[in-house]
Amino acid sequence: MLILTESLNRTLNCNGRLVCIDRPMVTGIVNVTPDSFYDGGSYQTETALLKRCEAIIAEGGDMMDIGAVSTRPGAPDVDATEELRRLDWALAPVRKHFPEALISVDTCRADIAKTVVENYGVDVINDISAGTTDDRMFETIAALHVPYVLTHIQGTPATMQQNPVYDNLTSDVIGYFSERVHRLRRMGVKDIIIDPGFGFGKTMEHNYEMLGRLNDLKIFELPVMVGVSHKSMIYNLLETDARHALNGTTAANTLALVSGADILRVHEVKEAVECIKIVQMYIQHNKSKYKNDK
Repeated sequence: MLILTESLNRTLNCNGRLVCIDRPMVTGIVNVTPDSFYDGGSYQTETALLKRCEAIIAEGGDMMDIGAVSTRPGAPDVDATEELRRLDWALAPVRKHFPEALISVDTCRADIAKTVVENYGVDVINDISAGTTDDRMFETIAALHVPYVLTHIQGTPATMQQNPVYDNLTSDVIGYFSERVHRLRRMGVKDIIIDPGFGFGKTMEHNYEMLGRLNDLKIFELPVMVGVSHKSMIYNLLETDARHALNGTTAANTLALVSGADILRVHEVKEAVECIKIVQMYIQHNKSKYKNDK
């Protein structure tokens, strides 16, 4: 049976600005890396970078997520000095030209999280390692008072796709989040977003099982972010490549929204915004036909 799930009505305190999640949001990906799996190297000049950020805003994006280290499977490590150099290069012009934009930074390092929040007013820290890369990350987030994206991952980007195994995928993911959310709450962190980590230590079958079980994560009463854009779970299934996976991405985003996603992290913002409008209309007019598990 199809379960229709409406977005949570929650607020995030982003540097004193209350952001209400009363509808699904869209975060546009901005990779300032030379080697990200889909758009690596696309934004290596200031002109290209600013054009990308302008497009995210113009197409209806709610936030931009800037990352300086590729987290694709098997990606090489980048040291902290180089990661910060790339972020400084990107954040200075982005903040200057888009002072009101909501900005998330994708990093696993506590010192870098502290620097970008203090120097550039970054609004959200997105840590795909959930504090496992840097054991000071949780205390740093607590001191910074910024929203934190807590992602499920098995292993590290270098090892995560080497035969991932679970006793029970949904139970294991819920247990992982439960322990970490409890720790963050005890440290005073109020604004947490959970991301089930599609492609982060999961087979294709695991990914599609998780896509159908997003509603189970509502037990935490926290916003759920989904990032499936152009990932191998789509293009391998469709026997194509990342560059030709937009149609599959839209299909997966639709399933994610119906299953309970509150935030879509995407490369193509316009298509995601349109997807949300259609799914919202569908849910609004068909709630009575289906069981609505809240």
